[in-house]
Parts: sequence; C-alpha cells; structure tokens
Amino acid sequence: MTKSTTPRRCWPNRRNVSTGLSMARNGPAAAEVGVLLLNMGGPDRQEAIRPFLYNIFGDRQIIELPGGALGQTLLGRLIVHTRLQDVKKNYRLIGGGSPIVHWTTIQMEGLQERLTARLADVPRVGMAMRYWHPFADEALRELSASGVKRVVGLTLYPHYSQATTGSSQRDLMAAAERLGMDMKFSFINSWHDHPAYLDLWAKRLTDALNGLPPDVRARVQLLVSAHGLPQKFIDRGDPYVEQIKGTMNGVLARLENPPPVHLGFQSRTGPVKWIGPGTPEVIRQLAAKGHDALLMWPIAFVSDHIETTYEIGMLFRDDAVRAGIKEYHVVPQFNDDPRLWDVLGDLVIDHLEGRGKEELPAP
Repeated sequence: MTKSTTPRRCWPNRRNVSTGLSMARNGPAAAEVGVLLLNMGGPDRQEAIRPFLYNIFGDRQIIELPGGALGQTLLGRLIVHTRLQDVKKNYRLIGGGSPIVHWTTIQMEGLQERLTARLADVPRVGMAMRYWHPFADEALRELSASGVKRVVGLTLYPHYSQATTGSSQRDLMAAAERLGMDMKFSFINSWHDHPAYLDLWAKRLTDALNGLPPDVRARVQLLVSAHGLPQKFIDRGDPYVEQIKGTMNGVLARLENPPPVHLGFQSRTGPVKWIGPGTPEVIRQLAAKGHDALLMWPIAFVSDHIETTYEIGMLFRDDAVRAGIKEYHVVPQFNDDPRLWDVLGDLVIDHLEGRGKEELPAP
C-alpha cells in the first residue's frame, strides 16, 4: 500500500511542528552527524486519522494480513472503514488528535540541549515518524540541508521489535534510497536495560506508590501494561517480550517492598493472533479475585499518546470500575521529564564514542 501523505495542519493548542520545523531549534546550523528520534507518530487532527490508519494497516511488518500485498490493501482498507468512526471518537476524547509529536518535539529539543552541552562536535537532532508527519523523507531532507553525512537512528521504543524499531529502520533506509542520499547509517536499537533508564522508572514508580493513601498502598496490585504484538513475531525469535520482562524485573529490583506484579498486553487489532494475556483480561481477573486497587504501569512508552491517554487513562479505567476496582491509578509517562533527556544523551554519546552493548543487526 502506498503511504498516504494528505497535507497536514498544526494540531490546535499544540506546539507547531510543521515539516519545516522538525529539527531541534537550538541545533547547529551545519553538522556532520545527525541523530533521528524514531517513533510511531500519530494523527494531529481528525482529518489525518484515515490516512494514518491506512499507513499502519498497509505495513506488513506490523500487521501481516492474508492475501499478500493485494490482500493487505483490500483488508486494510476494510478494517479502517469499519473502525474509523470509533477511532475518531477516541481521538476526540483526548483533544482531537495525538500528542505524540508534541512530546517527541520536547524530547528532541531536550536531547539537543544535552548534546550541545556535552560534545564539541554537536550532532543535529531531528525526528522521523513511521506513520504520520514528519516522515523519514522529510527528516532526511532537513538533515541533508544541514550538511549531515552520518545518521544515528535512536529508537524511542526502548524494547526492540521487528514491528516497531525494525519497521522504522527499514523505512528510514528506504527513504534514503528513494532520495538518492549517500549517508552512513547506524542505529541504537534497544535500551530496555540501560541503568539510568531503569533508575528513572524506579523513581517514577516509587513516587506513584508513595503518593497513594497508606491503606491503598497496602493492597494495591501493580499491572504492567505493554503494547501488544502479533504472536508470529515472537515465534520467529523477536526479543520484545523478553526485553519487556527485563525492564520490569530490573526496575522491581530497585524498589523497596514492591506490590504484587502482573503483566498484560494492550492494543490488539486486526484478524491475527496476538500475545497475551490482554490487559483488560488481567484487570477482570484481578477484580474477580477480590482486588480493588490497581496501579497501572505503561512500560513500553516514553510519552503519552492514544494508548496511554485514552486506552489506559479512560477505556481500561471504565473497565476496571465496572469490574469492581475502587482505586485506579496510573504511573505518569516521561513526556517532558528532563531526566529522560539525560538517558537519551548517554545513549547517543556512548554510541558515537564506540561504547555500549552490541547492537542488533540493522534491517
């Protein structure tokens, strides 16, 4: 399926991130090295939702529908047509569009500040979204205009999957080939066990637990919710689930007296088998066992978007209340937390200076 590129507008009341402003404003005018934050992206307004969904369901790396390329196109468009009004309603509930580019822009500018303060030869930081603007083509054109010859792709999915980081990397390389750009590429594929990242989650969980009333803290259950993945990826050796568990265990080891912990997966879609158990299923099971206090930990993300703001913040809350949960709390996302910029800065500098762990092979 051809990527849909309907012209975009700025999302009202959000930071202006037009295609001409997707690079960090305080970056160097010219640089040999560029850093691109890679993320999913999201529709910035109601009119963008349909083409955004077309782009998702057209990507066989994330959802492989039956019937080959033609079947992907036909079934993908049928699924979008069936779900479109519900998805539009969900986005209206969180302001009309996704905040993901807003938060990624802040993270991009924060990383640029950290690199400017710590490096003599400062890279130019930008971002490339997979399914909506700014696309990889747009980001690469801007980097090229700044004189960049080498690009480091830094995933904002801390846990590697072929369906997320892998898809973004393939898209970036394909964009460079389409544009005829002679750039060198390297990638930071995964950082699920980076010590500073685990420390940051431990601090946010500790703050969330300490913020509960004592009687709620004594009985609360911690439900870790990660983005779902088609089972076929795990069957093919995808490390995503093991990396999720690695983060979970690494953070819990840093907590004093952590609550009972449960793991679920959210955002299943399309007629394929997904990993489980599903987060709503776990909520119902906990309520059926008499638990009435939940702390939700959205472990797989670095900023708010439809899955945290609507699914966890609204949909699952309603499910929990109907099931008998009386106390429902959510660990906040990183969003504009400057400590995340420190983590990202460490990742980039270690990568540029040849430190850090062995990377997964680029696609």
